[in-house]
Amino acid sequence: MVRSIISILLFCVVVHGVQAAQNNIEGIRIWPSSENTRVVFDMKSAPDFTYFTLKNPLRVVVDLQNTNDNLNLSNIDNSGNLIKKVRYSKAKDSRSARVVIELSRQAKPSLFAVAPSDNLGHRLVVDLADSAPSQNTSLQASVNNVVMDDKSSPRDTNIIVAIDAGHGGRDPGSIGPAGTYEKHITLSIAKMLEDMIDAEPGMKAIMTRGSDSYISPNRRPEIAREKKADLLISIHADAFSQPEPRGGSVWVLSMRRADTELGRWLEKSERHAELLGGAAEVINDKSSERYLTETILGLSMDHSMATSHDLGNKVVDELKKVTSMHKRRPQAASLAVLTAPDIPSILVEVGFISNPQEEKNLNWSAHRERLANAIFNATKRYFKQVPPDGTLWAFEKANNRTHKVRSGESLSLLAQRYNVKVSSIKAANDLSGDIVRVGQVLTIPRT
Repeated sequence: MVRSIISILLFCVVVHGVQAAQNNIEGIRIWPSSENTRVVFDMKSAPDFTYFTLKNPLRVVVDLQNTNDNLNLSNIDNSGNLIKKVRYSKAKDSRSARVVIELSRQAKPSLFAVAPSDNLGHRLVVDLADSAPSQNTSLQASVNNVVMDDKSSPRDTNIIVAIDAGHGGRDPGSIGPAGTYEKHITLSIAKMLEDMIDAEPGMKAIMTRGSDSYISPNRRPEIAREKKADLLISIHADAFSQPEPRGGSVWVLSMRRADTELGRWLEKSERHAELLGGAAEVINDKSSERYLTETILGLSMDHSMATSHDLGNKVVDELKKVTSMHKRRPQAASLAVLTAPDIPSILVEVGFISNPQEEKNLNWSAHRERLANAIFNATKRYFKQVPPDGTLWAFEKANNRTHKVRSGESLSLLAQRYNVKVSSIKAANDLSGDIVRVGQVLTIPRT
């Protein structure tokens, strides 16, 4: 009798222990992007999982051991088109949950668990690498989606350029021999550049200052980031103790300052998410994972600096048509306005305001407009070649054709063959004249 009671008690203890150990799915979030869709399972405790894939129809099946299936899966927010449905299926045993992710096309799954960090608990992350990231049903439907459906797009379809007019307010900047304030010259050029960018379909300008107001140099890249800018252009006018120096120049962030800024960003853990985007979901601030954060930020900065140099060279090429150049290639410097590690940034010195002739030129509206136009043309040239993902220009580039010029072919002949305008071909290839060379690869825009 006593032995039977003990056995019953032991059974109850074991059953209670199993029930107490049950895990729960507390939420499921889906994050679609152009090339990858991420599914995040919020778990009560660390997940014990296995998975496999099935075809006809395409599915990813996730088995969660010792887990309840109480969460309602019918109301999961899914704005992407890779995942058709998330549902339960019959589990391997009564103490497990089987979740099925139905796919509209093939995708390569990658699953991993994430330990708690900050205000986030245990998570199971399912990354689905899309086999057809640019899949569209029709050209017109895709254009409508890109241009009109803001809710379905994770970013602005316009390329956003932050324009920073140097100095301002209580900070006049340099003052020319005739009393010209640098802050007025830079604001005038910035506003001209703003008008040119806003008039270009697919581009949008934002200003760090639109009036004679003071903004600290460190605040300017912050404004660009808050507005989700793809580029920051800071406009200044140079000065020297002697009147002889003249000419424009373009500046980018030096590696020495870059390393310093990277260190500062790494120390400010609360700002990691601003730079890492979706990657912040799987990175916590433990010292053992610091190297991962450093690697991602380092890659981001490398990309930004490479972009800055490339664009800087194009700005120099355009400015040479308008004014003399003090420096004929981009220069690196430790300048506060260039310190955003995630946003390509350049500083353009439009001339020496300390030079009497250049001060006179800078006070001439037509000259300032030419300078703004040179900066605009370089920016447009750069983004036509490498438009940011998710923008209208990226969509247009993906749907363009290419043609390798053969002997005897001309622009007018190609325009007739592809039923497009000569001006459209020239614009798509940044051509200033009508001459093409044999072997040249041209982008042919679609009508």
